[in-house]
Formats: sequence, structure tokens, C-alpha cells
Amino acid sequence: MNQFQIETAQNISITQNTANLGERMLAYLIDGFVIIAYTILVVLLLISLDIEFGDMWALYLVATLPAFLYYLLFETFTDGKTIGKGLMKLRVVKLDGSKPNFGNYFVRWMLRIIDVTLTSGGAAVLTILIRGNGQRIGDIAAGTTVISEKQRISIRDTLLRDIPEDYKPTFSQVTVFDDREIQTIKELYDSARRNGHHNVILSLDKKIKEVTDITTHLSPIEFVDLVIKDYNYYTQRL
Repeated sequence: MNQFQIETAQNISITQNTANLGERMLAYLIDGFVIIAYTILVVLLLISLDIEFGDMWALYLVATLPAFLYYLLFETFTDGKTIGKGLMKLRVVKLDGSKPNFGNYFVRWMLRIIDVTLTSGGAAVLTILIRGNGQRIGDIAAGTTVISEKQRISIRDTLLRDIPEDYKPTFSQVTVFDDREIQTIKELYDSARRNGHHNVILSLDKKIKEVTDITTHLSPIEFVDLVIKDYNYYTQRL
């Protein structure tokens, strides 16, 4: 799974996991099935109404408009997800870590004609492979990419932090926390870094400083990580 880093307005570096090509293709197939199934249902419904061909054609154009606007509507109103992306745990995000707006989704949707329709997906696949950060042509123009929100769980995730033998702690105040509190901080911190939720890290930074009365010039992401490591250092030596 490829990764890229974004730098937020608060100077926090966030690592994002880009969706791999296989996941995006499977999501595309699921979305294609949904669109085709919807269109078939519309046709069957119109046939059952037994109306004039001219009227049927006009109703068909109106009734299939949601299928035509499928990607634009779903990504706009479901936080960068379609049905396929949702099932595959993928989401459209901006490269600067913020949520895309309607303009970003619209550009992606318009350029889908080049990426997918006219080239049968060839342009999208080639661009994603060359760019290396999950961007097709529409993403490049819109300043977006598609990330994976899947969490890979390992034994390491159940630990606090591995620290070297010669580790030197910085903040002894971290001992005011207990194991449950630090584990909660760690889980929120790790999840925020995976998913690019830098506001969560800012909240953790603020709350920890309030509880411990620590003053530091470290960035929030560095400070929270150091607090977890320092706590692990002190508890391992009890």
C-alpha cells in the first residue's frame, strides 16, 4: 500500500494510505453494477407503464439522470464515497488533508469522460501507476486522491510503543495518566495519523498539556508521540 505525506496548515505531517489499483477497480465494478441495475429497473418500470414511445423516451432521460450523476451525487453527499468505495473502505480526499468541496468532485466527475469512458479506463490506470499517489487525470486536476481507510491490525498495534534501550524520556509528568488513558490516547493518535484527522491530534495535544501542565515548542504530532513513548519508558521500569 503506497503512502504519501500531507502538510497541514498547522505544520503537521500526516501519512495517508493511498488506495491500490485493485481496490479502486473493484470499487468501480461494484459501482458499475449498481448503475446498470438501476438503469435496467428504470427500463422495466417504463415498459410496464405502457406509454407512448416519445413520452417513454423523455421519462427515461429524467429517470436515469441519477445514474448519469451517480459519482458526483454520491461523492458530494456521502463524504467522498460511492457505494463501491464505501464497501471497499475507500474515500476521496484533497491532497492538503481537507475535505473536497463540490468543485473538486465536479472536476473529477467531468474528467471521468477522459479517464474512464473514452479510454475504457486505460488513461486512469496508466496515470495512477505513473503518479504513484493514487491520482488519475481527474484527481490531478481536482487536487484530490483516493485513500484506503482499512486498518491493518498486528501484535504491534496492541502495544504502547517500542523504545530503544538508551531512550531518554523528556516529560516525567506523563505518569499522571494510567494505562487505560494512555492506550486511549495511543489509539486515537494512531487512527488520526492513518486517516489524516489532524484535528484529533490537535485536540489530544491541547488536552494532554492541560492535564500535565507541560509547555513545549514541539509540534502536536511530535509531542503526542513523545508522551506515549515517555509513558512506556516509565511503566516498563516500574
